[in-house]
Amino acid sequence: MKGRAQVQPDDFGDETKRAGRRGGFTLVELMVVLVIIGLAAAAVLLTMPERGGSLHGEAERFAARTKAARDNAILRAHEVAVQVGAGGYEVADRTDAGWRVEAHYDWAERTQADVAGAPAASLRFDATGMTEPAEVVLRRGDRAVTVEIGAD
Repeated sequence: MKGRAQVQPDDFGDETKRAGRRGGFTLVELMVVLVIIGLAAAAVLLTMPERGGSLHGEAERFAARTKAARDNAILRAHEVAVQVGAGGYEVADRTDAGWRVEAHYDWAERTQADVAGAPAASLRFDATGMTEPAEVVLRRGDRAVTVEIGAD
């Protein structure tokens, strides 16, 4: 027979093997994919920033603003107060008419502050700095950061 291909018996065996195998993924392949997706999701969750910034960042901002208030009191030779409360803190200048609030800052969500065990206090600076050192403890959940404000 001319023009026709000869069929070998082995060709039927290979075709039968391929037809018997279904297209799809094995259980092991699916498990590997799920593990990879789980690891990627965990990496994303661990690198996400905390709501309202970190507690350490909040303490750094508070310390920097308190230091600026102290420097302002020394340079301008008048009283400046940082009033710490449950909801945030204010920087106020003393004028001839009384205290004038220059800036108000809210604590980040779930942040609480304690000054010497009290939820509210006033830290006062004059031309010589601060007369008595103070500690402000910022808490969020089970974490705490202490900001020490020295007399110098």
